[in-house]
Amino acid sequence: MTGRIHSFQSLGTADGPGVRAVVFMQGCPLRCACCHNPDTWDFNGGKEATPEEIFLKIKRLKNYFGESGGVTVSGGEPLMQPEFIKELFTLCKNDGITTAIDTSGCVLNDDIKNILKLTDTVLLDYKYITNELYKTKVGCEKTKVDEFLEYLNSQNIDTWIRQVIIKDLNNNESSVSALKELREKYSCIKKIELLPFKKLCIEKYEKLKLQFPLEDTPETTKQEIENLTEYLK
Repeated sequence: MTGRIHSFQSLGTADGPGVRAVVFMQGCPLRCACCHNPDTWDFNGGKEATPEEIFLKIKRLKNYFGESGGVTVSGGEPLMQPEFIKELFTLCKNDGITTAIDTSGCVLNDDIKNILKLTDTVLLDYKYITNELYKTKVGCEKTKVDEFLEYLNSQNIDTWIRQVIIKDLNNNESSVSALKELREKYSCIKKIELLPFKKLCIEKYEKLKLQFPLEDTPETTKQEIENLTEYLK
């Protein structure tokens, strides 16, 4: 079995608990307006690798993980390659390495439920609070993400909610308050992260001859994130 891998980050500190190896999977069915990795969209892109090959790269870093670190699979949308991730996570769990998935939560089926049995933490990109924004700025129904979160809660899987804060879309008190309500409703949510919208990806879009949908939208400042974070307390 092989999977298609976009890239591999040895020691990341922004992709789940502790220090983590991060595997960026290739391929994504969504077209998020704020996406900073358009080079991960193509399902035929990236490089082929076996779960064993990727596991060996992860295992070499094990001494750096400490008690809370491990491996995170991101993307793209990693859940589009469930068989690969199941094999990789099985190898990791057998070696005592904790696992995390960074996902949009746009799909849920039996194959993905089998992966989640091997997953310690889910980083759920809960992008907006309205279905209309999901349809126009993401390309899927918000109900799918809510169903995914419901399942995570039913299985007591530690979940981090992450949301990129974008001017005129979700940089307001009502949006953040809705995230706070989610935390009160679902006991699986252990953390909420508000992330600043950045435009470092523009060169990637230009290289791919694509128009970045939010090119004229200003970046989110540190102060804006701090102000909105106050509403989570």
